[in-house]
Amino acid sequence: MKPPKPAPRADRVSLWRYLQLFRADILSAQPARLYRAWMAEFRTPFFRSYLCNDPALVRRVLTERPDTFPKSDRIGEGLRPLLGQSVFLTNGALWKRQRRIIDPAFEGGRLRDTFAAMLAAGQAAAARLTPGTVEIEAEASHAAADVIFRTLFSIPIDHAVAQAVFARFRDYQRTQPILNLAAFVPLPRWMPRLHRRRTLTAAREIRALIAGLTAERAAAIAAGTAPDDLATKIMTATDPETGEGFDTAEMVDQVAIFFLAGHETSASALAWALYLLATHPQAQARAAAEAAAFVAEPAFGNLRRLGFTRDVFREALRLYPPVPMMVRETVQPERFRDREVAPGAQVVISPWHLHRHERIWDDPDGFDPDRWSREATRACARDGYLPFSAGPRVCPGAGFAMAEGPLLLALILARWQLAPEGPPPVPVAHLTVRARDGIRLRLTPRGQGGAAP
Repeated sequence: MKPPKPAPRADRVSLWRYLQLFRADILSAQPARLYRAWMAEFRTPFFRSYLCNDPALVRRVLTERPDTFPKSDRIGEGLRPLLGQSVFLTNGALWKRQRRIIDPAFEGGRLRDTFAAMLAAGQAAAARLTPGTVEIEAEASHAAADVIFRTLFSIPIDHAVAQAVFARFRDYQRTQPILNLAAFVPLPRWMPRLHRRRTLTAAREIRALIAGLTAERAAAIAAGTAPDDLATKIMTATDPETGEGFDTAEMVDQVAIFFLAGHETSASALAWALYLLATHPQAQARAAAEAAAFVAEPAFGNLRRLGFTRDVFREALRLYPPVPMMVRETVQPERFRDREVAPGAQVVISPWHLHRHERIWDDPDGFDPDRWSREATRACARDGYLPFSAGPRVCPGAGFAMAEGPLLLALILARWQLAPEGPPPVPVAHLTVRARDGIRLRLTPRGQGGAAP
């Protein structure tokens, strides 16, 4: 059974129709040929855009010369009301300063410090589930938000402020398209960005709640009573070059992106992984066997025993990368595959296409966790696997996510058997890759062999 993907549009439609499709859903707006092309050029009246699937071009943009391909403000326009000047949107010296402060909090040795909070959130998520039909995207979002609040601020999701942020973020996610008008039309800085009123209201309320949490933590740090969690680590970290750290206002921007990246992307990947296991019973049985052994002794060191479960999560990230496209901009003349590219062009690196590219992957649309144990996959992954981006801008929380995902899968599978319910979900791009009408699964207790309740 092939995992579902949107039906790609015909190779030729009018520009106006393409823009309509692109704004409604970036995935189904793409022509079929992009799954086999090394590069494609798109022209609008205002700018040119180049989709780069050629591995050499991807490496040039993300790894070899990232400073000459900064993040495009066209994408940032839609996210700035929530994220402000967060590390996700900035470029140049400001971005480098932010990463120097943030990166140490996510170094390998720090992961062990967050394990107990991750485990508690996963156990709570598995216990919250009930027999019958469940909309699993909502449950995955709840679980991922719980992980973030426990690891970042040492509070569970049922804390009043955490609940409020989670609820308002859901409103934001539902009203914010991945692109707004400024992505297509070069609006002057003084012109309003035409965000939906509900989007602006939700962003304002989320930031106010985060500001309250951050101010409280700053006071606790000053009093010497703050817990040793991620928020404390980041708020007490300093730039090794200047000795300065984040002030409270800057920290609000960073917490906003930690919540977006750590909750929204993890929820997307977890939900699709659960769906893939529900539709592939043999893979589910193998992962459930690993899960049963793990929950018998759920220690940090035993995460390494979840090898097949980790490969399931890797495969879910390949088929449904939470961030489907990344957009950079040229600042100087370039030459892409014998084509001259002018400054100001948009350069699109698309994990969605790279991860399913017919010239990179064997059986690109198939669900095959075992591919990750084959030597041939090393080359495929090197050329076409970017769930966390690559180069200097690789996600600092990649290691965090690769521990969280298999852990939550194992804790859920140990208690519950999964089966698909209703029509196959259709992936669409909102802030991340989600199902157009949700993902419905039928849950039954696994029984004595699976440590079910």
